[in-house]
Amino acid sequence: MAAIVDPGKCTACGSCASVCPVEAIKVDDAAKVDPDTCIECGACVNECPCEAISLS
Repeated sequence: MAAIVDPGKCTACGSCASVCPVEAIKVDDAAKVDPDTCIECGACVNECPCEAISLS
């Protein structure tokens, strides 16, 4: 399953997008993950300072 962003926790800092190896994350008001592109590597989960991203 692709990474999931909790928009209530996300501050749109862009840290997750900067470490995504397949550019599956776009950031506007909150990060959004393209589930078709996400390879479930977990890089974004480890990078997020707000703990707003999970792999479920």
